[in-house]
Amino acid sequence: MIPAIAPFLERNFEIKKQPTQTYRMDMENRSVQGYTDGLEAMKQVIHKIILTERYQYMMYSWNYGIELLDLMGEPVSYVCPELERRISEALLCDDRIEGVDHFTFDVSQKRVVHISFTVHTVFGEVKAEREVNF
Repeated sequence: MIPAIAPFLERNFEIKKQPTQTYRMDMENRSVQGYTDGLEAMKQVIHKIILTERYQYMMYSWNYGIELLDLMGEPVSYVCPELERRISEALLCDDRIEGVDHFTFDVSQKRVVHISFTVHTVFGEVKAEREVNF
């Protein structure tokens, strides 16, 4: 016996995207003041995603953040391509981010990788960077 389709599934649903408006984080003064939207909000989203270790905080879903802890002690030849993949994967979980490219790696310091890259969002491009100790 095949169950009948529930009546509510036969209705037409309208899917609305949530606004990007969020609290404005003032990184220099370590405070939250007012609101921000659009490209400025996306800069904050990118910053928060690449600084949050995935699976470490109960308040975030398992799709949020980036996995970096297991890169400790690995050779730089493994770390650089893995960072590119993991950063892209972490950021592309947000449907407002369309792509991540133009990765550059600075490995001039021992056991430190400085990564710069470009994030393409629905609001425009964002240049981002992150330093990772491994």
